Amino acid sequence: MQTVDYDIETLGVRGGIHRTPFSEHSEPIFLTSSFVFESAAQAAARFSGSESGFVYSRYTNPTVQTFEERLAALEGAECCVATSSGMAAILGCVMGLMRAGEHIVASRSLFGATMQLFNNLLAKFGIETTYVSLTDPEQWAVAVRPETRLFFVETPSNPLMEIGDIRAIAEIAHAAGAKLVVDNCFCTPVLQRPIELGADIVVHSATKYLDGQGRVLGGAVLGRRDVVFDPLTAFLRNAGATLSPFNAWVVLKGLETLKLRMEAQSASALALARWLESHPRVRRVHHPGLESHPQHVLARSQQRAGGAVLSFEVAGGREAAWKVVDETRLISITANLGDTKSTITHPASTTHGRLSAEVREAAGITEGLLRVSVGLESCDDLRNDLARGLG
Repeated sequence: MQTVDYDIETLGVRGGIHRTPFSEHSEPIFLTSSFVFESAAQAAARFSGSESGFVYSRYTNPTVQTFEERLAALEGAECCVATSSGMAAILGCVMGLMRAGEHIVASRSLFGATMQLFNNLLAKFGIETTYVSLTDPEQWAVAVRPETRLFFVETPSNPLMEIGDIRAIAEIAHAAGAKLVVDNCFCTPVLQRPIELGADIVVHSATKYLDGQGRVLGGAVLGRRDVVFDPLTAFLRNAGATLSPFNAWVVLKGLETLKLRMEAQSASALALARWLESHPRVRRVHHPGLESHPQHVLARSQQRAGGAVLSFEVAGGREAAWKVVDETRLISITANLGDTKSTITHPASTTHGRLSAEVREAAGITEGLLRVSVGLESCDDLRNDLARGLG
């Protein structure tokens, strides 16, 4: 399907569809490990890459391709390579584009698992990472080395919802001969399209909003075809961090309602954030849609809404924060996010619990901080659920 002239809600429903000779209306699931060739010559051509076509579902599958083409259309990217999870997308991006001895500049406001990957695994193979402030572009310029190859940012950040200036960071990266990777998990292409702002590569955890209902794992890397296709396909062919056809089909169903969900959940999150900001037991609320947010103006310039995640600091530290969590009856106590069901977690003891106290303090992860991913429930019911623990 030609996608140039369609709006994003149409692309979410129709993008990437290639009907088979059976003329099915819903996207089929190709649950097959391999594909049959018409001749030995065709098999040789497919394996060499001189003829396009499907070979083996570890790196070529029609259902996965439909997901890749649909997400690429939504992000405004030339190419998408799907992976088994968001972390596999990040690993594949680094392993496909970097070599031992090269250097990453990253925001210190990264998801805990991403920092563990950079610090503990990539460091073993000679890839070093320097962490800088997400909100201070000057620090990115100072951190550049001759061997710097990637800049890596999450914006908004997890869980403090800090906003990085994608345009400014992209200019610094390109001046240094590096590529900018943006984790767009929190916003999705409905709220933010980093490639239009200068990013070279976008990564996603499809596990979150792209699926939207907490059902499956998935990930994706997007960008120009000459940047991501060959290195990421080689990574999948040899490392096997593959998105299954069934999971691809489930996420395709999620993409059909992505715009509706993101708009509704973002509106509820902002309403909940405003209520929390007025609560006497809450010290601070972190949500880009609030006028009190330090990067509110920047967020409005590069996002279509503040997003559906917020965090807030409870007076009284860990004991008070855990009381809020334990008194919930509606909100799910889980570290996952991006679901139609609202979730709550205490980052200092869950998502960022493996980091040292010093690293958490530097990142602003206090003992009183709670993160809420706002779903599609009544905002009044969510307020009442949090009010119980706040006293």
